[in-house]
Amino acid sequence: MPYTPILATLGYVLSPDRRQVLLVHRNARPDDAHLGKYNGLGGKLEADEDVVSGMRREIHEEASIECPQLSLRGTISWPGFGKHGEDWLGFVFLITEFVGTVPEHNAEGRLEWVDIDRIHTLPLWDGDRHFLPLVFDDDPRPFHGVMPYRDGRMQSWHYSRV
Repeated sequence: MPYTPILATLGYVLSPDRRQVLLVHRNARPDDAHLGKYNGLGGKLEADEDVVSGMRREIHEEASIECPQLSLRGTISWPGFGKHGEDWLGFVFLITEFVGTVPEHNAEGRLEWVDIDRIHTLPLWDGDRHFLPLVFDDDPRPFHGVMPYRDGRMQSWHYSRV
């Protein structure tokens, strides 16, 4: 059976001093599958855009900023992650420069600057604790991981770097 995941972007915007990251606290919509969790910014790719354009569009839509500097930190395949068991494939970016002013809220919740070394203390998806260190480490090689989910819970995690 062919693998036909939903394609998405996930971005982590660094503060100018690179000590904090912009996260959304998903607390605005009671029907949100991510309700109560902190997450990076991003979303589904549109049919006519490449992953960089999609990431830039999502960052602008969710945080009202432009991001001239970003780098692909990795990819993650999330089989079974969707609300109804859909498979997702995410392109994970680190945004190292932005232009504009971040609002306090967006349609999904409160936008917050969080110390990078404090992320692990927040309510996150189970799997985020495994891949987030790779997003912020000093290894220039992108990671490529697989993180199956079942019934909203991470089942396993493995990755490669090239």
